[in-house]
Amino acid sequence: MTDAMTTVWAGPDGRSLLHRASARAKVVALVAFAAVVVATPREWFIAFAIYGAGVISLLVIARVPPGTVVRRMLIEVPFVIFALVLPFVATGPSVQIGPLSLSVAGLWGAWGLLVKAALVILAVVVLVSTTDPRRIVLALGSLRLPHQLTSIMGFMLRYLDLIVGETARMRTARESRGFTARGPRSWRVLAQGVGVLFVRSHARGERVHLAMLSRGFEEPGRP
Repeated sequence: MTDAMTTVWAGPDGRSLLHRASARAKVVALVAFAAVVVATPREWFIAFAIYGAGVISLLVIARVPPGTVVRRMLIEVPFVIFALVLPFVATGPSVQIGPLSLSVAGLWGAWGLLVKAALVILAVVVLVSTTDPRRIVLALGSLRLPHQLTSIMGFMLRYLDLIVGETARMRTARESRGFTARGPRSWRVLAQGVGVLFVRSHARGERVHLAMLSRGFEEPGRP
């Protein structure tokens, strides 16, 4: 019985149902979920609890490691900072919490911002953890997203792979020469490496662009 359930949820190849689901369906579900979360009044605590339980269940089914979730949730840090400032800058009635006088409207705004942003970002983590980025781009194209945007996304994915590979080679070269990033003294070398990486990436991009044009590629949006 246990083996059968494992096959249903994980599949014979070890991948979950979410991994094998249509990328287009997952993108549509993500957009719909985000719209529902944003439209939910911030006073509906039970609704947010249900949303959170559902997203966490999907993460468990997809077997996404907690460390991966935490790292990808770091994108929420700007929202957290803004939410922490809201109770201090918002106007209207205030409540005294110890030595602090906090705006009631600011507290509600901070709660709504944090919970909605966290739920939507968690849903995005589910999508990117169970779907190859190129499948996401293809799904967006099939959903009639402008061709210019999908082309930019496709090129971005390709160049990210190149930049990551170039960065790894440069790090290996530095380490083979005995370099170790320790303290402010290493910042100069690291800054030089970033500059070299930018120049190499730009030069490679120019070469690829010229090669594409020589093969008849037409830039999206240009006559």
